Amino acid sequence: MRLCGPPHNRKSFDGLSSLVHATFGQDPLSGHLFVFLNRRRTQVRVLFFDRTGYCIVSKRLEAGTFSLARGATVGDEHITVDAGELALMLEGIDLAGTRQRKRWRPDPPPTDA
Repeated sequence: MRLCGPPHNRKSFDGLSSLVHATFGQDPLSGHLFVFLNRRRTQVRVLFFDRTGYCIVSKRLEAGTFSLARGATVGDEHITVDAGELALMLEGIDLAGTRQRKRWRPDPPPTDA
């Protein structure tokens, strides 16, 4: 999942997918979730492609703000988060003081130089 800085809130499917392509250099049809927060961090929009079309999930808080993922700062253009961090962020849990215990992860595939 990619978390991105504030887009224009009136962007819809085409606008957000072109923003994903231009900002991340990634294919919005990849199946990844792309998460957009507004400047005040009171609204979040999630764009993804589910094999048949684009989906946008939107949430607006009536009070409070969404906290950023661990290690993220307000000036970051985009960061990568995992599903657990996104779920906690959407629930309103502040991840600033948390730590993640070490887990096994497969080695990344070798890159051709």
